[in-house]
Amino acid sequence: MLGIFSQALSTRDYGIKLRKLGIETDTTDIFTSADAMIEYLRDEMPDTRRLFVLGTPSLLEQFSTCGYTVCDDDPEAVVVGFDTSLVYRRLCLAAYWIAQGKPFLATHPDLICPTNDRTVLVDCGSICVALERATGRKPLAVPGKPDRRMIRGVLKRHNLEPAQLAVVGDRLYTDMAMARQAGTLGVLVLSGETTAEQVAACKSPPELVVQDLAEFGRLLENKRRLHDAEPTLRK
Repeated sequence: MLGIFSQALSTRDYGIKLRKLGIETDTTDIFTSADAMIEYLRDEMPDTRRLFVLGTPSLLEQFSTCGYTVCDDDPEAVVVGFDTSLVYRRLCLAAYWIAQGKPFLATHPDLICPTNDRTVLVDCGSICVALERATGRKPLAVPGKPDRRMIRGVLKRHNLEPAQLAVVGDRLYTDMAMARQAGTLGVLVLSGETTAEQVAACKSPPELVVQDLAEFGRLLENKRRLHDAEPTLRK
């Protein structure tokens, strides 16, 4: 299961990107905050069909594919995502519709997206802060991590129990908070946003902390070898 909890791309485009990296997967293996948002809209706002979406063309396409009318004029709600194609005019238009009283929704609260490049990738949460300051309104709902809806969607899709799932991520305030709330194993990698010093100061640290995914992979492989060797040891 590959759960990409934040999004700039649609589920379909993430699948294409992963296959180009040599990771064989399909869309059923991927659950994003956009998927959680669509589930939220279907459950909580079933009559809402017209959306102003602040996001990449890929994200807009996913909402359109799921039956929503993505529009700039007279939307019924505003959805804010991780918009790497953000332009000032659309940011102002989002603020206008929010100020007019349209429901303000955000896919996830992440402030930045980790990168090794010499830049800071401003993520959905930071875009929402600008809109909050401009309009005086906070998002009505943020169904992406750490909201339990993310985990519920994964568990339901794959018929799993919380104890059968591990949440691997680099943020204490989203990834690990979601794992704790859902009762799943939390695995924090120190190759992203969180530092070792922040973990040491955390009142509720995750169950497992590793330097990177490579270390986590080695731990899984060692555990698998021990499990496979158990029948031989019993003899």
